[in-house]
Amino acid sequence: MEYKYVGYYYILLILVIGCKTGNIKSQKNKQENLKTWHQKDYNTDKLPGISLEKFLSKSKSLKSNNQIIVAVLDTQIDTNHEDLKDAIWVNTDEIPNNKIDDDKNGYVDDINGWNFIGTKSGDYTVWGNFEYTRIVRDYTPVFKDKKREEIAAGDLFKYDEYLRALKYQDKWSTYYTNFLKSLKYNTLLYPSAKDTLKYYFPKEDYTLKQLDSVYNLYKKNNKTYKERRNSGDTDFASLVLMMKVNLELYKDFEELNDKRTQLDSIANKNLNINYNERISIGDNEKVLEKGYGNGKINSKLAGTRRLFGHSTKVSSIIAANRKNNIGIKGFSDNIKIMPLSISPSGDESDKDVAASIYYAVDNGAKVINMSFMKEFSLHPEWVIEAMQYAEKHNVLLVHGSGNDAFDIDTNPTYPNDYYYDGKEEVCGNLISVGSISSRVDSTFVSDFSNYGKKNVDLFAPGENIYTAIPENEYESGSGTSLSAPMVSGTAALIWLYYPNLTVQEVKQIILDSGTAYDIEVLIPGEKGKKTHFRELSKTGKVLNVYNAMELAKKISKTKSEEKKNKPQGISYRN
Repeated sequence: MEYKYVGYYYILLILVIGCKTGNIKSQKNKQENLKTWHQKDYNTDKLPGISLEKFLSKSKSLKSNNQIIVAVLDTQIDTNHEDLKDAIWVNTDEIPNNKIDDDKNGYVDDINGWNFIGTKSGDYTVWGNFEYTRIVRDYTPVFKDKKREEIAAGDLFKYDEYLRALKYQDKWSTYYTNFLKSLKYNTLLYPSAKDTLKYYFPKEDYTLKQLDSVYNLYKKNNKTYKERRNSGDTDFASLVLMMKVNLELYKDFEELNDKRTQLDSIANKNLNINYNERISIGDNEKVLEKGYGNGKINSKLAGTRRLFGHSTKVSSIIAANRKNNIGIKGFSDNIKIMPLSISPSGDESDKDVAASIYYAVDNGAKVINMSFMKEFSLHPEWVIEAMQYAEKHNVLLVHGSGNDAFDIDTNPTYPNDYYYDGKEEVCGNLISVGSISSRVDSTFVSDFSNYGKKNVDLFAPGENIYTAIPENEYESGSGTSLSAPMVSGTAALIWLYYPNLTVQEVKQIILDSGTAYDIEVLIPGEKGKKTHFRELSKTGKVLNVYNAMELAKKISKTKSEEKKNKPQGISYRN
C-alpha cells in the first residue's frame, strides 16, 4: 500500500511540474507574441496584425533578386546597430571622405545618405523653431496690424495662417514660460527640501500621502502651489508642497534638472523668433538648393540618443535583419534604408522636406517614409512640387497621420496631398496612416492617433511596437511614426516581387487589400464618444500584407499578359 501511495505521489508531482512548465512556456510564448503582434494574422493568431508572417510562411518559394531602397526622412540614425548595419544604403558612386562630389549629384561625400540640418562646422542642428514661430517671424512684417479687407485675395490664405500661428505662438509661449518658471522654482528649492525632510524621513522613503499629511500639518494658509511659486515662497510648507509635486512628476533630481534644461531650450529656441537655426546651417532659407548640410547621419555630436533614436526605430520596422536571430525582423533583407536627416528638436523645415524628397527620388529610392507631422507649413508649395516630382518618377510617399488625437480633415497637418485652402488632392502617391492597438474592442484605435475620413487612408499597428533603439538595444514604443513604416515595408515588398506596377497601382493595392473590422470604437480625443471604425479613415481598413501581395500578384500577372498579347507595331520599309 505504501508503494502504491508513493507512486500516486510521483504521478501527482509530475503533473504539477508539467503544469508549471506549461504555464511558464505559455507565458513566454505570449510575451514573444506581443513583441511581434503587429506581424500576426487575426484569423490565425487572434491578433489584429498586418499578416506579414502569414505571407512569408506561404511564399518561401517566391524569389526576388531585386533590391528596393526606402528613404527614411527622420532624425539621425544608428548605422552601426546590430540589426540595421547591413541594411543601410551605400552610394557606390561616391568615394568616401575625399571631399569631392564624385557622382555629381550635388552632395559631397554622401556615402549613406545626407544630413540636411548638418551645420557648416560639421556639427548637427539640435534645436529648430516650431513652424508657427517661423511663420510669425516671416509674416509679421507683411501682415502685422492689418485688417482682412486690406489683404489681396491671393494672400488671404497666408494671412489667415499668420493669425492662426500668432494664437499658437502666444498660447505655447505662455505655457512653456510658466512651465519653465515652475521647474526653476523646483530645482532651486529641491536641495533644501530634501535636507529638511530627512529630519522626518531619514531613509527618504516618504510617499505622496505622507507628504500631504506633513503639508497639511504645517501650512499656515491655503496658498496654491502656483501662488507659492509666483511669490517665491521658501517656508517649510512650500518645501514640502514642492517635493510633493516633484514626486508626482519626476523620479529624481536628475530627471527634474534634465526637464528644466529641455524646457529652457523650448522657450528660448523653439519658440524664439530671434533664434534661427538656418544661420548655423549656412544655407539660403528663401530658395531651394542642393548641397547644404553634411554627410554625417550618425553623429554622436547630437549628444543624446533621443536625437538619433527615432529613425533607428522607424528603420528597424522596415528592414531589421531577418537572418541574425537577434532583436527583431523587418520585411525583407533586400530592403535598403536611405537615411535622410531633417528632424531636429522642433519642426522640420519645408525646405529640408522638399530637398530630401528630391534627393531620395534622384538617388534611387522607391518608397519615402515620413514619420513626422506638423500643424503649419511655411512653404507648402515646395513640398507639393517635390511630391508631384516623386509621383512622376513612380515613387510612393508614406506619412504618419500624427499623435494629437484629432480629425485632420478639420485640423491642418503637413505634409499632405492637398492644400487647406480648398484645392483638391494634388498628387496620387501619398498614403496617410493612423494607429491601432492589439485590442479588438472599443479601444482598437490608439487613443493618441489622428484620424480623418478624407485624409487618413488606412490604419496600421502603432501601439506597443517592439523596435531597435540605439546602441544595440530594443524597446517597445507607440505612435503613428511606427504605423507608417508598416506601410512603407509593404510597398517595398510589393515592388521587390512585382516591379512592373506603377505607384498609383501600389497605393491602390494597399488601400483595397486591407482588413475591415466591424466594430464600434472610441474616437480619439472625444471623451467617450464612439463611431464605427470605418468612419475614421478613407478605406475603413487595417493594412494587410498577405492580401496586398495576393492582389499585387494578380494585377501584375494581368498586366504582363496584356502586354504580351498586345499587337506589336508593324514596321514598313520603302
